[in-house]
Amino acid sequence: MPDFPRTDRRRVLAAGLAIAALPGLARADTLDAFVGEHMKAATIPGLAVGLARDGVVRLARGYGLADIATGRAVTADTRFHIASLTKTVTATAVMQLAEDGRLALDAPVGPHLDFPLANPRHPEAPITVRQLLTHTSSLSDARYYEIDFRTHGHDATQSLGDFLKAYLAPGGAAYAAGGCFSAKPPGEAWDYSNVGYALLGYLAGRVGGEDMRDLTRRHLFAPLGLKRTTWTIAETPATQSATPYDTFEGVQTPVAPIGFPDWPVGMIRSSITDFTRFAAAAANGGTSRGVHILRPETMTAMLDMQTPAGLPDWLTGQGLGWMESSLEGARRPNHWGGDPGVFTAVYLDPASRTAAVVFTNTTVSPEARAAVKAVVARLLETA
Repeated sequence: MPDFPRTDRRRVLAAGLAIAALPGLARADTLDAFVGEHMKAATIPGLAVGLARDGVVRLARGYGLADIATGRAVTADTRFHIASLTKTVTATAVMQLAEDGRLALDAPVGPHLDFPLANPRHPEAPITVRQLLTHTSSLSDARYYEIDFRTHGHDATQSLGDFLKAYLAPGGAAYAAGGCFSAKPPGEAWDYSNVGYALLGYLAGRVGGEDMRDLTRRHLFAPLGLKRTTWTIAETPATQSATPYDTFEGVQTPVAPIGFPDWPVGMIRSSITDFTRFAAAAANGGTSRGVHILRPETMTAMLDMQTPAGLPDWLTGQGLGWMESSLEGARRPNHWGGDPGVFTAVYLDPASRTAAVVFTNTTVSPEARAAVKAVVARLLETA
C-alpha cells in the first residue's frame, strides 16, 4: 500500500488548530507516523482525527485518501458519514427540549404521538423518553434487521413517520409483535434499539413543532459554527465527501452511500473539525467556545452511567445517548458508528474536559477496531 498523504499542516494551522499547544503532540510528525502505521496495518484508506480540550478544538487532521480513484486526500474539512455517532446528536436535541420543559424524561411517549405505541406483551407499561435514550424501552430491532429499509446511493424516500407507523403501529406493513418488541417489559432490560432512536427523533419533531433536523440546524449546528455538517446525502457535496470503502483480501472497493428513513439513527455527514466542536461541548459541561448547548447539570445527567439488566460485557455503563466502556483500563463515555464503508468513534474524558474523535471510510473489521482504539488512546494521552 502506498504511503498515506498528509493534510497540509498550513491548512490545519490556518483553521486555528494549534498542534503545538498539546504537549503530547508537540511534534506533529510523531502522531503522523503513529496514525500511518495503524492505517496501513488495518488497510484504512482515509482517516481523520480530532481532539478538543476545555471546549476548544485543539487538533483536527486528515490522513490518507478520501477518494482512491482521484487521489483526493482527507483534510480537516472532509465530510464523513458518521453513522451511529448521530445518536449523540439526537439525544442532545431531545435533552434541549427537556431543559425547556417541553419533555419530561420519565413521562410516557405515547401522548405525543399520532399513532398508538405499546408493547403488546405489556400493554399497560408506558414507554418513556428515558427508556428510549438508554435502550431499555423494549422496542426491538429484530424485525428491523429482517427487512432492509436502506436505499443505496441516495436518501430514502419513505418518511420517518411512515417508517415508524409501519413498524410500531398494529396493522403496519412491517409490524410483528414478536419482532418489533421484546419479551421484557419497558424499563427492565437493555436492548440496543435503532428504532428507539428513530422514535426519539420523531418525538422531538412532534414536541418541537418542526422536523428535528431543522431543530438541530438552528439550536446545535448554527450556534457551534458547524458549517460542514448535514443530514442528507443530497445536501452533502460529493467532492467534499469521503468515499466509503469495503475491503476484501486487501482490495478496497467503493460502496454507494446508504440512505435510510430512520435518519435520527445515523444519517449525519460531518467534518472532523465540526464534529469535534460538538464533542468538545459534550466533554466540557455542555459548552464550547462560550456557546452553551446544554446546562452543566444536563450534560452531567447524560453522562451518568447506569448498568441495566442485559448490558453486554463490552459496555461498563449506559447513559442518556452516551455509552461507557473501558479503554486501556479507564472507563470512558463514548459512542461508535458503523455502516458499509464507515467506521467512527468518539470518546470523552469529562475529568480533563477532553474529547477525541476518529473517522474512517472503511467497513469495521477487527483490525480497524484495534487501529481506531489505538489512535483514540494516543490522543487522550495528551489530557
